[in-house]
Amino acid sequence: MTDSARELDLVVYGASGFVGKLLADYLARTAPEDVRIGLAGRSQAKLESVRSSLGPRAAQWPIIVANSDDQASLAALASGTRVVATTVGPYAKYGHGLVAACAEAGTDYVDLTGEVLFARDSIDANHDKARGTGARIVHSCGFDSIPSDIGVHVLHEAVQADGAGELTDTTLVVTSLRGGVSGGTIDSLRTQVDVSKKDSALRRLAASPYSLSPDRSQEPDLGKQSDVSVVNGKDIAPELAGWKAPFVMASYNTRVVRRSNALRKWAYGREFKYREVMSVGKSPVSPLIAGGVAVGLGGLVLGLSVPPTRYLLDRVLPAPGEGPSEDAQRKGHFTIDIYTTTTTGARYTARVKAQGDPGYRATAVMLGESALGLVLGGNALPDAAGVLTPATALGDVLVTRLRDAGLEISARKL
Repeated sequence: MTDSARELDLVVYGASGFVGKLLADYLARTAPEDVRIGLAGRSQAKLESVRSSLGPRAAQWPIIVANSDDQASLAALASGTRVVATTVGPYAKYGHGLVAACAEAGTDYVDLTGEVLFARDSIDANHDKARGTGARIVHSCGFDSIPSDIGVHVLHEAVQADGAGELTDTTLVVTSLRGGVSGGTIDSLRTQVDVSKKDSALRRLAASPYSLSPDRSQEPDLGKQSDVSVVNGKDIAPELAGWKAPFVMASYNTRVVRRSNALRKWAYGREFKYREVMSVGKSPVSPLIAGGVAVGLGGLVLGLSVPPTRYLLDRVLPAPGEGPSEDAQRKGHFTIDIYTTTTTGARYTARVKAQGDPGYRATAVMLGESALGLVLGGNALPDAAGVLTPATALGDVLVTRLRDAGLEISARKL
């Protein structure tokens, strides 16, 4: 089906959910007038309520009723638009049918997943089909994993522009962060814990550094690449003080970045070794704090695996569909710095910085600009199709759009 035969350019699926509403609102305020947008989900009444809250720009946006357990409705949704942006998770529960429908219809797709096992299943089930139809299936277009994936992308471009070799040891440092963990993120973690604890092979897959790689046998052997290490800042860059704790999203983001490298035929380098950590200050007790964070992350996963503590955690952790107040979203922010040493010995750094709660307001911007990039990018987009990453599907088109939307994205030699 040609683009001209499709009624819409972009459909927000899950528009009545918490993050779906944020995305719809962002598009109503920022999308060009000629971009044809629709709202989709299970409930006509809820979608109409959301549409009425978006102002005159959205008054005529079509409403599409579709359900994750009704494949015919998903097929109709996918075939009627050029791009689908979905916020309906956990994706392992609700996402497979929509990805399959988009791959079949040649429809571009973006989501917010941070689920390793879902992404792996999606690759195995849809990559070849999507390549054949020309669909770009782009997972992880929010705080998972755009700062990581696009940050390394611009870092690599800066190194290449200077002819400074390839990337080797590369570390992302969450320098500052203010914002809550979404109920959807917690629910995704619950789902993966439930699936993994029943199957040792899935546990091993989720733990593999190359679990999202196109062909694990072609990946270099770079030794252990832990997601839960406590790291001295001086071992990352001489100017960094204090110890660094594991970053809660590292076990997913690192796999996405490694997939980008492999999809680009290891353009970042065959010695590219990547990890993610977070700052816990520069005080003398920073090693203890960092160690406490590492223990706490392991304890959370263990707690969700054991019925008594699972019950208690479920009562205190945010539920799906819940989110922070407008004021809290506005006051949120993040700054991420990425450091690398190249094969020539040069050192570079990149920064991705944004105002707004990372998991909500900033994520709505990143997902919205990813979707609009696919709608409007045209020939400037990378020549690629299949199950991709933000960097390999959108590249510089997304960098430009995010900068125009207010994010700081930069790279420089140290």
